[in-house]
Formats: sequence, structure tokens, C-alpha cells
Amino acid sequence: MNRLSLSEIVSLAEQENRSLSGLIKERESADTGVSIEELTDKMKKMYEIMLEVYQQGVESDNRSVSGLTGGEGWRLMKYIHDAKSGGIYAEAAARAMGISNINASMGRIVAAPTAGSCGIIPGCLITLAREHGKSSDEVVDCLFTAAYIGKVIAENASLSGAEGGCQAECGSAAAMAAGAGVELCGGTPKQVSHAVAFALKAVMGLVCDPVAGLVESPCIKRNGFGAVQALLSVDMALAGIESVIPADEVILAMNEVGRVMPVSMKETAEGGIAAAPTGRKIAEYLQNSGACCPKRYK
Repeated sequence: MNRLSLSEIVSLAEQENRSLSGLIKERESADTGVSIEELTDKMKKMYEIMLEVYQQGVESDNRSVSGLTGGEGWRLMKYIHDAKSGGIYAEAAARAMGISNINASMGRIVAAPTAGSCGIIPGCLITLAREHGKSSDEVVDCLFTAAYIGKVIAENASLSGAEGGCQAECGSAAAMAAGAGVELCGGTPKQVSHAVAFALKAVMGLVCDPVAGLVESPCIKRNGFGAVQALLSVDMALAGIESVIPADEVILAMNEVGRVMPVSMKETAEGGIAAAPTGRKIAEYLQNSGACCPKRYK
């Protein structure tokens, strides 16, 4: 059985002069027996949740259950508005972190592709849609492209931080966002694949090292960086820059890196910044007290 690849569907889209999302919707409908209309309605509901959660995340100081993090998205968006500085890259980061804040405070989010990376795709695509005047329907179409990219990564590597490190979570989310963002901005299918390669290569080997085992630090800020990374990958691809290594090969390389990555660097909270002195103090404090007072870790 042949495994999924980006190159195959990119070639087909170019041969038929069609969008990737159009082909992907047809394939998904044929594979699942669900009509394109039903699939689209389901994706619309997901995008509506993304829009709702991003607003919550940037409009209030949402604290996490542990008290370790909170308000990062709100603070950055407030700074952008007050200082009139930062541009769309900072806005994308603010939206991504705001959504991740909602996740840490146990709100409703869309795992895209995971809860730990939930802010990157919406942070990138909502920002591009606002910047370029794209409709919700156009974004929804491109979310099918993002989903297919994630499906290819899942089949040939991993989307799990516990299996492949944060390169497999935030890296995959950035790759999905970058590919979808290129299509949203009118890029070609081949440019979509280049953007995917750029985004993944940028974080090759990134470890998963959540402090105290919580999806908060450094996860929330990595969502912000992931959205920026996705936007830059979009711009690079649209500028005509090409990846020397094809996206499918980059995905396989990521899988190999994840396979040899030490267990301590894969969501176990035993390595990286989770093992830093302050990281260990935070974990011990939370374990022993259950309290929410991060200033007392110092």
C-alpha cells in the first residue's frame, strides 16, 4: 500500500489546474462516504470555534488552572494596539498565544492538530484572512489543505510530542498553517509544499519539555513563535524561494530525528527547561501544594 505524500497530490493538482483543497475535499468525501457539503459544514463549525476562542484569548487575562501562565495573548495584543507596533507577525503570535491560553484554562478549543499546538493554525490563518480580506469560506477551504498536510505527517512521521518531540506538535502545526496560508494567499500547489518544508525545517529537532508536565511553559509561547514561523514560511514560498529538500523528505527526516530523540526530551518533563532548577522547583511546588501561586516558586 502506498503511503500518502504531498508530492502526489501536488502533481495532480498542477496537472488538472485545480486547488489542493478542492481535490482534498473530493478525496475525503470518497473515502468517508460523507458529502462535501457535510464535510464543509463540519469544518465551518471548527473555524467558528477558532474565531470565538481567539477573541476570548486576546480580550481577557485568562489564567491557567495551575496559575503558572496566563494572559500572554492578551498582553501582546494590548501592546500592539497601544504602541501601534508589531505588525501582522506580532498579531499572529498574540492570537496563537491567546488561543493557547484558553486551552491552559480548560476552555473549548480545536486541537489543530493537538491541544498543545492549538493556536498556531488559527493564529496564522485568521491573521492572513484579516490582512488580505479573505472570507470565512475561503479560510474553511484552506483548512482542508491544512488537514491533509497533517494527515501526511501523521502517516509518515508523527503529530505527537510524546513520540516525536515538539517538532512533531508545534512543528507540524506550523507546517499545516504555512501550507494552508499559501493557498489562502493564492499560491500554487508547489509553493504550498515548499512552505511546509520551510516550517518543518525551522524546528527540526525541537524537544518537548513542558515544565511540571503541563501544556503551558514553554508551550504557549511556542504557539506564538509557531504562528510567526508559519507566516514567514508563507511569505518565503510566495516570494518564489524553494526548499532544496522536498517536503516529503523533510517529513521523513523529522520522523528519524524523533525516533532517535531521547525519551527525556519527549513530553516526559525530564529534560530541557523542565529540568532547569526553576522548572524542577515549579514541579515540586505544584505537586506538593496544588496551589496556584507561581511567584512562590522563586
